[in-house]
Formats: sequence, structure tokens, C-alpha cells
Amino acid sequence: MSVPRSSALDEETARAELYGVLAQLYYAPPAAELMAALRVAVTQAPAEGAFLQEPWQQLVAAARAHSDEAVAAEYDRLFGGVGKPEVFLYASHYLAGFLNEKPLARLRTDLARLGLGRDEAMPETEDHVAYLSEVMRYLIAGDDMAVCNLTSQKEFFAAHLQTWLPALCDALQAHPAARFYAAVAQLTRAFVAVESQGFDMLD
Repeated sequence: MSVPRSSALDEETARAELYGVLAQLYYAPPAAELMAALRVAVTQAPAEGAFLQEPWQQLVAAARAHSDEAVAAEYDRLFGGVGKPEVFLYASHYLAGFLNEKPLARLRTDLARLGLGRDEAMPETEDHVAYLSEVMRYLIAGDDMAVCNLTSQKEFFAAHLQTWLPALCDALQAHPAARFYAAVAQLTRAFVAVESQGFDMLD
């Protein structure tokens, strides 16, 4: 899962892949194939900048230290269950205090502007962190240059991820049951910081 870092194109590929990995980790208990790939991953930074190297190493170490069954049980404990989850994965919860609030309406407006919408088969609303990560992956790696460009990435990230992902990371890292997902949160926090810095440089 190590990505070469010899050019700007490689860096963009690495960014897209890391958003894809985070989407898979947050959407459902990680598939056996993903956990196996993490366990054998080269522990150099998966994207440009050494700042991500330590949290990436911690995630790989956590994958190696926990079985698939333990990680699945942890996912269900943190995010699943009937009724209120112990940790919410939805932007509206952190931005408005309730689900399905104004942040979700604004998000849907922006998604429509990008020509995107939710698959009706997906039970989660669009402000789920996995869905937002997939949108970022598309804006980086997609072929439609009218929307898949740095300007769209920056605007979407600032409006729909940057403002609340640190709070999600805080909640995960403070939860006593979060072990593997504490490492996921640490990588998420570091990646948000790197992305924020990179977009700031565009001003």
C-alpha cells in the first residue's frame, strides 16, 4: 500500500487512495482484504510529507495487533447498535447537534452542483464521513475536469470536512473502547492537517 512520491501526480494518487482507505474504514467493519493489506503495508508515509509517517505506522501496527474479529467488534461497539451510536460519523451531529439538519441540506445542494447524489441503496445520509471521503477521492481522481480540480477539492473540503473531522477524532480518541479506531482517528487528524495546509497554500 506504499505509494511512490516522485511527482505531483504520484502525490495526487496517494491522496485519493488515502481518502479511499478512510472511506472503507469508516463505512463498515473493514473487509479481510483491507486488513490484510494494512498488515503488510510498507510503513513509509502513504502521501507526500513525513508528517503522515508516524500515524500511518501506528495504523499499520494497530492492524497487526488486532484480529479482524476484534476490529469488527470494535466497529460495532463504537458506531453500530440499535439507536444512538457511541460515536457519530455524521457531519450534522458535530455541526448542528442533530442529524439531518441544515448542514446536510447545504451538502446536498453542493453535491447537486457537482453532479453527484446518493445511491438509493446506501442507508446512510450523505454527511457520513465515508461518503464525504469518497467525494473527495472522486474530486481528486475523477476524469471530469469541470469539477475534479483543486478549486472544487478546496471548497468541498473546507465546507464539509475541515470544520468537524477533528471533533470526530477527539470523540474516538477519548473513547475507552477505541483501540484500532484510535489509530484511524490519529491518521485522520494528521491527514486533515496536511490537507488544510496544502489548500491554504493555494491562496
